[in-house]
Amino acid sequence: MAAPLLGPHLDLHLRSYGETRTSDRHAFGQLVLPVSGEVALEIEGRQARLDPLCVAVVAPGAWHSECSSVSNQSLIVDLDADTFARGPWQRLLERPFGTIGPAARKLVEFMGILAATRPPAPSVLQGWTPLLLDTLDLGAPRPASRLAALLARIEAEPGLPWTTDSMARTAGLSLSRLHALFREERDSTPHDWLLDCRLRRACEWLAGSERPVAEIALATGFSEQSALTRAMRRAMDTTPAAYRRAHRENLSGETRSTPQ
Repeated sequence: MAAPLLGPHLDLHLRSYGETRTSDRHAFGQLVLPVSGEVALEIEGRQARLDPLCVAVVAPGAWHSECSSVSNQSLIVDLDADTFARGPWQRLLERPFGTIGPAARKLVEFMGILAATRPPAPSVLQGWTPLLLDTLDLGAPRPASRLAALLARIEAEPGLPWTTDSMARTAGLSLSRLHALFREERDSTPHDWLLDCRLRRACEWLAGSERPVAEIALATGFSEQSALTRAMRRAMDTTPAAYRRAHRENLSGETRSTPQ
């Protein structure tokens, strides 16, 4: 019978970290995969801030510590020390901190949802972990892939306090490279694209929900209702109330003109 791909020490936890830094060291290795928020992690003197587009690989026996000042959750995968000696996976130990591509992100999101409801079955974990390790071993994603992952995250959470600095950090890019990719891929600047993204989401909610305008403004990243109003006036020559009213009048007119 062929030896299993993974060693006997394989486990998964969904953890949150607080402001007090905790330190640990153990004979097995770990993957730290943020699901939400940010975590400050130090491994053998090397430090990084992890978010859901990042991964940390803690080698067996390495001292490490973590803390966070914001709400956060991370998937922690415990791996037998022998796992990293199997084929190409040992290369993961060469880069304790890295970014992940869309494929790995989807794997993490799937397991994060599963782990939040119930512990995954051993058979599921045995199948998911080698696939994740193989995907991580493909290396850092190309810059364009990082931009695509960044845009998807902003579109999912436009209300977060995004800045060009946080966008570059999330994508694992320098500020100059971030601006260059936006010019190449979107013919825009990071700031202009972010504003357009927020306005598109605000318009969707104005047209398709009964949420108060002030609530929509905050949920889409504007400091207050007046900031959303000014942005819509400049970009669209309208206001949130006028946009909502015009959309409803159009719907009402279409309903009346529909043959019975």
